[in-house]
Amino acid sequence: MATYHEKYAQGNPIFDSGRPCSELLRVLEDGQLPGRTILELGCGTGSNAVELARRGYLVTAIDYVPLAVELAREKARQANVTIDFRVGDVTQEIDLGGPFDVIFDRGLYHYVRDLPLGLTGLLKNIQRCSNPGALWLCLAGSANSEPECRAASIHEHELRADFEPQFDILQLREFRAETNKPSIRPLMWSVLMRRKA
Repeated sequence: MATYHEKYAQGNPIFDSGRPCSELLRVLEDGQLPGRTILELGCGTGSNAVELARRGYLVTAIDYVPLAVELAREKARQANVTIDFRVGDVTQEIDLGGPFDVIFDRGLYHYVRDLPLGLTGLLKNIQRCSNPGALWLCLAGSANSEPECRAASIHEHELRADFEPQFDILQLREFRAETNKPSIRPLMWSVLMRRKA
């Protein structure tokens, strides 16, 4: 199986539609992400980060694939928006800046939770770069999706076990995610939560 570095090097990875995620847009339009500063984890080529910056947020965006971040910087330059792009592994202890009002990720949590100490490292970093009351919109692959287009296999009880010690879940729903192939629309969880004290 190709690594994320290889997928970006081969061009146009399937999970990168090149457009802002429709679920992120829905949550934004509903006014559910108040605040000024946003950290995007696993930003890929920057489509969501650019959309957030266009809407007036101060955006920091990180990915561990240097090529993805390079492409994201160019996308932001063409859109004439300023974003603090960083390369790094969010499962390791790193300086992400902050504190952030909002954390956003599409597909990062569901990837790192299967790595040794990946979820532990991610949650520690979120604690370090946010204050109590900060919001996290996490989009993660659902076990209820069809096997042939499943992004990840996570059940609701697993989400709750991972998040509820540190977060109050405000909204939990499933949605169909976009890919760069119209025939592949994996079912994903949309989890909006607030950090506890």
